[in-house]
Amino acid sequence: MSHLDRRQALKLLTALGAGGFVAACGSDGDPETGDPVSDVPVKIGLVAPQTGGYKPIGDEIVNGFQLFLDLNGRRLGGHPAELLIVDEGETPEAGRTAVEGLLQQDVLALTGVANSSVMLGIRDVVEQARVPLIGSDASPSTMQGVVYIWRTSYVNDEPGRALGPYVADQVSSAGRVAMIAPDYPAGRDAVTGFREGFGASDPRISSPVIWTTFNTSPGRDFFASDIAQLRALNPEAVFCFYAGDAAVEFIKQLRAAGYRKVVYAPGFLTEGTVLDELGRDAENIFTALNYSADINNAANRRFASNYRKSHGSSPTTYAMASYDAAQVLDKAIRLVGDDLNPQQVNLALGRVGQIDSPRGPWQFNQPRTPQQMWYLREVRRDGQVLSNVLITELATLG
Repeated sequence: MSHLDRRQALKLLTALGAGGFVAACGSDGDPETGDPVSDVPVKIGLVAPQTGGYKPIGDEIVNGFQLFLDLNGRRLGGHPAELLIVDEGETPEAGRTAVEGLLQQDVLALTGVANSSVMLGIRDVVEQARVPLIGSDASPSTMQGVVYIWRTSYVNDEPGRALGPYVADQVSSAGRVAMIAPDYPAGRDAVTGFREGFGASDPRISSPVIWTTFNTSPGRDFFASDIAQLRALNPEAVFCFYAGDAAVEFIKQLRAAGYRKVVYAPGFLTEGTVLDELGRDAENIFTALNYSADINNAANRRFASNYRKSHGSSPTTYAMASYDAAQVLDKAIRLVGDDLNPQQVNLALGRVGQIDSPRGPWQFNQPRTPQQMWYLREVRRDGQVLSNVLITELATLG
């Protein structure tokens, strides 16, 4: 049933009388909370990698959204929620196909998206469809001037901007920082942000950036020549940007090549299953991220404990941002009320206000991204387990 048909049906039921409306659409409210309750379902399309090197990230995105639904009676804004999950793929073309398929299924909103190239590739499709997308990971800095695309994650240059001043204070006056990243939108954003935060004209980061080929599933010798270039610089520290399988391979190959000094990076380098696979190779790594599983606030205690019960592991920033995407949609749908359609939900997203998030409170800024705190984390051993341990707050950005 289309949204137009649904609205017509509701008007007809209202005309038949309040008794008929309640019988067809549910009770007036939750007896415990007093919140509005409806039997009219809402469809949400979730786009995330289900195959390839970013699958672990995709799994976290799915887990985070599902957890919010599980903790809230499988409802969003008082409505039963139907979550349609599709594979993002690894290319913009695959991402567009996935989104177009969801739009044909009368979804109220979209969420997810891990790859920045995919996010850029689906921009026009989403904007022309006038269906809101609450992205929970990918967020290229060039994604500006959008009306229907929101992000609960960050902007890709922000982790580097937050981390840069800290690294500048740690590196000696005669030291050199080598920068290495994949040559695609998120990698370029990460380096740009780090340069800005460190000081673009600082001679300690004057060496050319080592750009690697973007590959979500690199092989054992994939980074060999790039690491040889890096080692030739004899750097005091390394700044890099990798995630998932690529993060595992890069760090393993870097350590095998003999580099044991400090590595700085956006927190994706050591998120999720990466730490389990790296073992001791992950030591002496410092990262900047908008979330750490050990943040001590009520929202995170509830989120992290329930995540661990469900999945046997600590949550990541990917799961947290997807959980918040569900939380944002819940508030927006509630604000809309009965006249529910994608355009009204999009307008309501601008009025959701402050979000009580596991990362700490945040709210959307004018570019539709979070204004939020960034944290410094260090990989440390917690008993027999390596963990990302929160060290300090770095900066509020957004």
